[in-house]
Amino acid sequence: MSRESQPVLPGTPAQPELPGTLPDHLRAELIAFRRDLHMHPELGHQEFRTTAAIKARLEKAGLRPRVLKSGTGLICDVGTWDGGRPMLALRADIDALPIPDAKTHVAYRSTFPDRAHACGHDVHTAVVLGAGLVLAELDRQGLLPRPVRLLFQPAEEVLPGGATDAIASGVLDGVGKILAVHCDPRVDVGKIGLRAGPITSACDRLEITLEGPGGHTARPHLTTDLVTAAARVATDLPAVVARRMDARSGMSITWGRIESGHACNVIPMQAELSGTIRCLDIKAWHEAPDQIHAAIDEIAGVHRAKSEITYVRGVPPVVNDPMITELMRESMTARRGAESVEDTEQSLGGEDFSWYLEYVPGAMARLGVHPPGASVKKDLHRGDFDVDEAAIGVGVEFFTAAALIDGHRARPIT
Repeated sequence: MSRESQPVLPGTPAQPELPGTLPDHLRAELIAFRRDLHMHPELGHQEFRTTAAIKARLEKAGLRPRVLKSGTGLICDVGTWDGGRPMLALRADIDALPIPDAKTHVAYRSTFPDRAHACGHDVHTAVVLGAGLVLAELDRQGLLPRPVRLLFQPAEEVLPGGATDAIASGVLDGVGKILAVHCDPRVDVGKIGLRAGPITSACDRLEITLEGPGGHTARPHLTTDLVTAAARVATDLPAVVARRMDARSGMSITWGRIESGHACNVIPMQAELSGTIRCLDIKAWHEAPDQIHAAIDEIAGVHRAKSEITYVRGVPPVVNDPMITELMRESMTARRGAESVEDTEQSLGGEDFSWYLEYVPGAMARLGVHPPGASVKKDLHRGDFDVDEAAIGVGVEFFTAAALIDGHRARPIT
């Protein structure tokens, strides 16, 4: 649906006409590009083919992309930065997940048995690429008010995220604010979801090894009943931590793996637990490691088990800057009308986009990918996850409008 055919709600303020409409031929090309990435998914730090494909298309448009030092991922400036007003950055993540593609009804399903773009990063990549191509054409026409940086980041799915390496390599040099989108199967295509303040959760990984001397199940009192100790850690740790931290932090400890023993009449010498720690509050995220270490030691000690704890720092919450969130709202409204924006709730999912916000203000929007009227909403990280590809054009229009509106606002007064 074109912007001209979008209904405008009564009372909606008139929006300025913005250049940079996505032409049909480019829309079709971006869908084909996304499908190619979908067929050839690459895991974090292995995105060599993906990086080469993005680089080749940007170079074809006359741009000069620069591959990151890690060998995967790249940045590309549209327009020439003169060292003055900071640039706006548009970020996409490019890696896939190590899960099988369960879709059997599409020709573009993954050609690898154990990899799939089940989180929509192929869509994010096509959106930022498309926005870059549209903005490059506007720059050639003298219509781009200030340079924009395209950032294609590797390894978002690998804790603590590829954003940390990208930042260390200088991708934020000259950047004053940063925007991103993430596919959301709960939001209809043609819309975005916005939230000022926290929009995702902090996410860390916890691995615990418990040890004891082992023994016979007939005499647990003479040894360390390790399976019981592991069970108590699994059940008691979330409860203990919940009583030691502010309940408003939304702390959640959830186990994904518990393993111990080989025979029904043998008390094992080792047990392992693995899980994730998520919380909604940045202060609680900083406090979590000390609180969790202390609680594990106490619970394990009651059962005479020795504990070895590996606490892997993941990502802090994504906290959207209110003014940049409002820029997103204005940009989407300008392109597609006020009804194309909806409020969204905070998610317990983690996102390494949060690391960029430790250095520059920014915001992430939820990009609707659900076909309107479809009864089933397939969640992210499912092998059969797919999107309504009309979302690609919507995302390009949204980013293009944001770059133009922000650029005009940032022009110096003469």
